[in-house]
Amino acid sequence: MKRFSFSLQLLLGLAVGVALGFAAKIWDVAWLAETLKQVGQIFVQLLKLAVPPLVFTAVLVSVANLRNVNGAARLASKTLLWFLITAFVSVSLAIGLGLLINPGQGVTLDTGAARPSDTQGTWLDFVTGILPTNVVTAFTEVNVLQIVFLGVVLGAAAMAVGEKAEPFLNLARSVLELVQKALWWVIRLAPIGTAGLIGKAVSTYGWELLAPLAKFSAGVYIGCFVVLLAVYPTLLAVWGKVSPITFFRNAWPAIELAFVSRSSVGTLPLTQRVTVERNGVDRDYASFAVPFGATTKMDGCASVYPALAAIFVAQVFGVPLGFGDYLLIAFVSVVGSAATAGLTGATVMLTLTLSTLGLPLEGVGLLLAIDPILDMIRTATNVAGQLVVPVLVARSEGRLDTAVFNAPPQSLDRAPAPRVPEPAAL
Repeated sequence: MKRFSFSLQLLLGLAVGVALGFAAKIWDVAWLAETLKQVGQIFVQLLKLAVPPLVFTAVLVSVANLRNVNGAARLASKTLLWFLITAFVSVSLAIGLGLLINPGQGVTLDTGAARPSDTQGTWLDFVTGILPTNVVTAFTEVNVLQIVFLGVVLGAAAMAVGEKAEPFLNLARSVLELVQKALWWVIRLAPIGTAGLIGKAVSTYGWELLAPLAKFSAGVYIGCFVVLLAVYPTLLAVWGKVSPITFFRNAWPAIELAFVSRSSVGTLPLTQRVTVERNGVDRDYASFAVPFGATTKMDGCASVYPALAAIFVAQVFGVPLGFGDYLLIAFVSVVGSAATAGLTGATVMLTLTLSTLGLPLEGVGLLLAIDPILDMIRTATNVAGQLVVPVLVARSEGRLDTAVFNAPPQSLDRAPAPRVPEPAAL
């Protein structure tokens, strides 16, 4: 395998997984389907196992070293602003697409058999998603937003305490290096994990479930592709003054892994590495932007999908939507995505949107059957956005190494050599 690049290995894993998945489904090979399922689950579990200590130590150390970083508040505000802008553009395009294709018209489904979702989103989740009720559960439940919150608070406290906090910070730096080293061993298993994840999806769901909801499914994929291939490239070329082709060449491994893993959190380690080592974003800034984006930057799950799904549910249940309703969809998508932090992603975001509009929550049950298939492109869009924004902000702040960005993609086959910021002189 060493003769193949890491990106090619992921593609081979994807192809093998599709072939094995179809074989397991067509010939009803139960043991093969179960093997693919277990391989995929083990890989995602290993990724998630490394995420809490990685995010916590990276954020903590970076916050403590902000005394060496000029304009930290400006970086954070610009990042949040770009999150809001791209979310608004994405949801606006999705609403326009929904009005154009009318995904729910002519769809005949048994709405009486639908059941409301057991997992629902409320505006209270916006607060509870940030503030942990228990430090331990924030880590055991892999609630990345809460872990980021704890890292920021302790990092700020360490910065305020000064010299007395250095032993604690030295421990955090050592843990960060150890986690990054161990994490690389997990990332090297990505081609195998890819085969298991995509194979499990194909063998379990196939593609025939798309038939009754073909227009809606096509709308979700088209909407996400428009954001991926039109919105992001335009922003990169016009505001970032960088080549969109070069960006996607650099970012491809993370986007591909997101597509098959269906987990922004699970992809976070690779997203972080691609952002720094291939896109040339300043490491200290990336340690904030990437974990923050993994929990709140979801143009696929929180913008494109709920907008189209809300229009679909309204049309299926015969509920007319007015201009004010479309404004509400946009509002929920732009400011409500943080309510999904640590929960069930798009499902919670959809219930939040439907409940805000007063639409039947039973509509969520109509879409659950095809959710895994749609979730692949949604998550790929999420992660692409999480990579785009740091490039835009870093470029505007002079924190983008264009030599790294434009260079041939750095090989991901080797283990990373972590560069942990040194403590400032007191």
